[in-house]
Amino acid sequence: MNAKSAISKEIFAPHDERMLGAVQVKRRTKKKIPFLATGGQGEYLTYICLSVTNKKPPQASITKVKQFEGSTSFVRRTQWMLEQLRQVNGIDPNRDSPEFDLLFENAFDQWVASTASEKCTFFQVLHHTCQRYLTDKKPEFINCQSKIMGGNSILHSAADSVTSAVQKASQALNERGERLGRAEEKTEELKNSAQQFAETAHKVRFWQDN
Repeated sequence: MNAKSAISKEIFAPHDERMLGAVQVKRRTKKKIPFLATGGQGEYLTYICLSVTNKKPPQASITKVKQFEGSTSFVRRTQWMLEQLRQVNGIDPNRDSPEFDLLFENAFDQWVASTASEKCTFFQVLHHTCQRYLTDKKPEFINCQSKIMGGNSILHSAADSVTSAVQKASQALNERGERLGRAEEKTEELKNSAQQFAETAHKVRFWQDN
């Protein structure tokens, strides 16, 4: 089981939530730690996760999840309701970049995803989720590549593929129907011709006999 599947099962499933997407991240800038702070838990991995409750009306949220060094379990940290997300900054709209910023009502984080592809996929899911679950006060997406916002997204491409497959299947059925129709017409013509030939032959024989 990979990390994201384990997070979904361990962190969200017990709370009757579905994880829609996740991205592994590191901070672009080091977080300031108070001089007197002690007792740190060592190195850790951080994931930004997007989830939605199964109950109605569904509530979407963004959760920071950590896995500390030497541990196989995950720990839920800060969680924001999706309504609290104010801005998603893709940093550079002209190239694949792993950097991004998230601005909430009461927080601002600067992240670097493990890969630009993972960030792009997370952004596509995040944008789709905002459009689906937020009726107003949708967050602003800035400096994002067009494939995140437009028809080239994974979600739209999948939908387009399904639509295209349905259209092709429908066309094939129509063409097959037309061919069957033409075959039935041809059969009927041959049947009529045979019947006419039989009637003509019967008349000729009748004349010959008389």
